[in-house]
Amino acid sequence: MSEEQDWRGNVGGMEWERAERFLSGNAFARVACIDDDGNPYVVPLWYTWDGEGFLLVIRERARIARYMKNNPRVSLVVDEGAVDDERGEFTLPKVFCQGRAEILEEPNIGGEWVEVADEMAVRYLGPDGPSYLIPTLTQPRWLIKIVPDKIRTWEGVGWGKQYWVESDGNPSYAEVHGLNEEGS
Repeated sequence: MSEEQDWRGNVGGMEWERAERFLSGNAFARVACIDDDGNPYVVPLWYTWDGEGFLLVIRERARIARYMKNNPRVSLVVDEGAVDDERGEFTLPKVFCQGRAEILEEPNIGGEWVEVADEMAVRYLGPDGPSYLIPTLTQPRWLIKIVPDKIRTWEGVGWGKQYWVESDGNPSYAEVHGLNEEGS
């Protein structure tokens, strides 16, 4: 990529180590499932990536938990909408996942979800995060893990080559993305 194209950031799929670094940040996950009428249902949620899946702590009465229990097929996206993430390390990063929801805990008070929620509260709200959580610890929560069947990543300002239609008289993919003939 040429120097004048540096604003695009790294364009393409992320190395997995880099993707895991991004997942340790505080972007929300958008979790999609199927509701009881067969319609798509999407909710932004806090999550924790445990190296194998996405842990979600969900309020007992939240519809998404019931929907995932009834039909465990889900999709999930974690992305950062700003050009640079909160750490200034990534440019428009995205992690896409298709998988299944595993119910680790039905709604309960004081289960394993408390430790996960405490970590999330600090990660999303800072050192005072637990003060948000403490008054609600008597409210039952689900602990659900999204286990990926497929994960894809992307970052940077640019198109995936598979989407580009080359045509005579128009700029090529390489020209638009500041690449040399070999594609780098």
